[in-house]
Amino acid sequence: MSTPKKLDNTQTILRHWREAVPNDRLAHLVKDATRALLRALQMRLTQHSVTLGHWTFLRILWEKDGITQRELSEQAGVMEPTTFSALKGMEKLGYVTRRQLVGDKKKVFIFLTPKGRLLKTKLVPLAEDVNEIAVRGMRPADVAVTRNVLLSIIENLAADEIKAIAGRRIPSTRELGRRVADSKAKRKRA
Repeated sequence: MSTPKKLDNTQTILRHWREAVPNDRLAHLVKDATRALLRALQMRLTQHSVTLGHWTFLRILWEKDGITQRELSEQAGVMEPTTFSALKGMEKLGYVTRRQLVGDKKKVFIFLTPKGRLLKTKLVPLAEDVNEIAVRGMRPADVAVTRNVLLSIIENLAADEIKAIAGRRIPSTRELGRRVADSKAKRKRA
């Protein structure tokens, strides 16, 4: 019996960490753990015809329905064009509606439909299942330490970011991409 491609990828990641680079940088390990978690979740979401991108927005809207498209982008950590595209798809699927409120024609507010709200009862247990699988065989104390360590990493990096950008605005991902491309082009010309 052949192994599904996605399982091969996760097994390759595990083998890489155990054999090739057991002491590589923590950032790489966190990234690969995240990829494995997201892959496991996506396999489950696909059974309900929900993409990982839609999942991200649904989770936010289940907690706070009726927020602006801009707020949704900020909370999801993505650019507004990405949010706009995802919402168009979610609207076609009947998960959300977009509308302007009376007296506020500038802002677009996002609301879950009953179908979008109902997905929570189907999808949240799938995410909980992935989390249970991820920590299978681990002691609760080790899971608690892991959570604390990861939260400390986020806090440290958030503080570093604030220090680094004091008085400056954070460039968008698109702007950073242009800067990198411009830098490469200058080096080629030199």
